[in-house]
Amino acid sequence: MPAAAQVHPYGADLSSPDTFVEGVPHETFRRLRAEAPVFWHPDTSPPRAAELARAGRGFWVLTKHADVWKVSLDAKTFSSERGTALLPEFTEEEMVPQRELMLNMDPPRHTKHRRLVNMGFSPKVLNQAEIAIRSRAKAIVDAVARRGTCDFVTEVAAELPLQVIVEMLGVPHEDRHKFFEWSNTMVGAEDPEYATSPEVGQMAMMQLFAYANELAVDRKACPREDLTTLLLQAQVDGEHLTESQYDSFVMLLSVAGNETTRNLISGGMLALFDHPEQRARLQRDPSLLPTAVEEMLRWVSPVMAFRRTAQKDTEVRGVRIREGDRVWIWYASANRDEEVFPDADVFDVGRTPNDHLGFGIGPHFCLGSHLARMEIRIMFEEVLRRLPDIQLDGEVQRLRSNFINGVKHIPVRFTPER
Repeated sequence: MPAAAQVHPYGADLSSPDTFVEGVPHETFRRLRAEAPVFWHPDTSPPRAAELARAGRGFWVLTKHADVWKVSLDAKTFSSERGTALLPEFTEEEMVPQRELMLNMDPPRHTKHRRLVNMGFSPKVLNQAEIAIRSRAKAIVDAVARRGTCDFVTEVAAELPLQVIVEMLGVPHEDRHKFFEWSNTMVGAEDPEYATSPEVGQMAMMQLFAYANELAVDRKACPREDLTTLLLQAQVDGEHLTESQYDSFVMLLSVAGNETTRNLISGGMLALFDHPEQRARLQRDPSLLPTAVEEMLRWVSPVMAFRRTAQKDTEVRGVRIREGDRVWIWYASANRDEEVFPDADVFDVGRTPNDHLGFGIGPHFCLGSHLARMEIRIMFEEVLRRLPDIQLDGEVQRLRSNFINGVKHIPVRFTPER
């Protein structure tokens, strides 16, 4: 590890996206869990505005499963709204659109907004969609199966969640790759392949909003049974969503319904490549797939961390945290906590119980968890059955991000289907 990445005695600089290009720094998290589970971490990321360049910039790092769980359930003490749930600091001007995102709300406001879209993600609705999801997964594998090679991320892992979420929103199938590019640019704002500057990420967001507003005009004239119509007809405290609230909902659904599942499928495939004995076990006994999906969620942790801000002076494990302090809760570490997971560094497709926090916990528990589990299971059923000898065929390229555990490209090869 380069000396520049060493900013504290426990290892890697968690504030730098560069740290994560080679993979999640699990050795650093292991040491923090053992020696400093509540740790003040200096922030070496360059401030994006003069008003943020104050002395003593830093944040608390929480790495233990029990602490991540406890903080996630205590919104009164640890706020998502004050300072947002995202890792960077924002200026007051930048905070205005951020406050419209459900991700950056606390109860009871968060509860009211979440209730708007709960119906569209109910198990009953999604179980009815399973046949269509399976048909899409089959078509995605059909498109590559005879070639013998492909980019597993862009041509397989990305396609299913992308197709499903745009269909749920009522977006035409042929426009789905616009959403792929916009979400890549927004989530990969610090990755040189996706966004070369903050302005590029901002432009992608504005393009998504413009598209969402065109969709809204059409649905107001011709309502349909889709999430866009549901959002336009929904009310909070007797009032319809404002344009900016509607835009924020579409953005959150587009990104969260696309990026995280794609990165889980990609990371899950890499885990099977890295553990051929577990892959062989799964192929011998496909009934293990539901537990394998849970182990992939634990192992990959597609969202590595979220932020909370202390609403008052408090303590965690006897360490004093002051009002206004940033607190980063690390799911990527909690999901390897030795106190919760026996042999935590072993990938086990039959692991049970598996109390991972891959979907979070508490008020912000992933709204689309049932959908994500279904997509992941169906995609792997199709891939492992149709491309049984699929293997890595080149260099894996990872996302430059300390927020999303992302993989951009996985070249693979396999025996072509006849």
